[in-house]
Amino acid sequence: MTPANSPRRLQVVIAFALVYILWGSTYLAIRISVEHLTPLLMGALRFTSAGAIMLIFRALGGHRIRVPRRDLLRLTVIGILLLITANVVLGWAETYIPTGLAALFIAVTPLWFLILERMGHSGDHLSPRGIAGIALGVAGVAILLWPDISGHANFGARQLFGSILVLLSSVSWATGSILAKRWHMPIDPFTASGWQMLIAGTISGVLALLFGDLHRATWAASSLWAIVYLIFAGSLVGYTAYVWLLKNAPIAKVATYAYVNPIIALILGCTLHGEKMDGYMLAGSVVVILSVVLVTGAKVQHRTSEEAAIDLEPIEPSGD
Repeated sequence: MTPANSPRRLQVVIAFALVYILWGSTYLAIRISVEHLTPLLMGALRFTSAGAIMLIFRALGGHRIRVPRRDLLRLTVIGILLLITANVVLGWAETYIPTGLAALFIAVTPLWFLILERMGHSGDHLSPRGIAGIALGVAGVAILLWPDISGHANFGARQLFGSILVLLSSVSWATGSILAKRWHMPIDPFTASGWQMLIAGTISGVLALLFGDLHRATWAASSLWAIVYLIFAGSLVGYTAYVWLLKNAPIAKVATYAYVNPIIALILGCTLHGEKMDGYMLAGSVVVILSVVLVTGAKVQHRTSEEAAIDLEPIEPSGD
């Protein structure tokens, strides 16, 4: 490694560490916040505050924060997909299922990354290894849901609905991330994340008012502290690091956060929030993680060429 490349490599490693650790802890913070606040209200407070703070600091630092109308529309679409349909829906899901289980379902997100990316290239198809990995991922989700399927545990319709919401959240997150990667906008990642958060927070706030969420909110200290943590650790630092990584690292590697976060979320949920880990969650998590590693390391073959194949970079949770 040359000295010129060392700072950039260090920045990438730090960004991965921030996304891995901070986002793993946000599952518990989201769970605590929605115990007293609605998911829409949580999203409004979190993202409006974080977005405004980010843009104010960028402006005070002499950076241009005005963006063209076309790019503003794109930032709105990305913000809705990443921060409302994904994050707010995740908060909604965590009113039905435990933190650790939600995080484990998010672990299938890299599968959606790979599938959605290849949907835009009709001449490509997964290798048998990739198809096997997807099948293994489905099996892992089935293991997680087995208590409900078999009827041997107290896992009812509410928990099943929450699980479906998390899967919807992960698909939305993958879609928004791919669009953020493909849409080449002449905007620095910090300003882009600021606008995405401000727009998403504003939309969440309007929806919260329309649904009367203010009347159902309980302004408990625990939820307010959780919101503060989400604003600074989850949004200003974690989300900005993620947006930066989308522009500076292969998307397959960026997606590795999805199977590092569950480990942290499970540990924190069990140690700090009294949640229980059963055998199904443990077994399902192992299968899902193995499936993600298998699929993201698979080849994507071109139908237009007999022997050509594209090797996806192997996933390395270390963030190298």
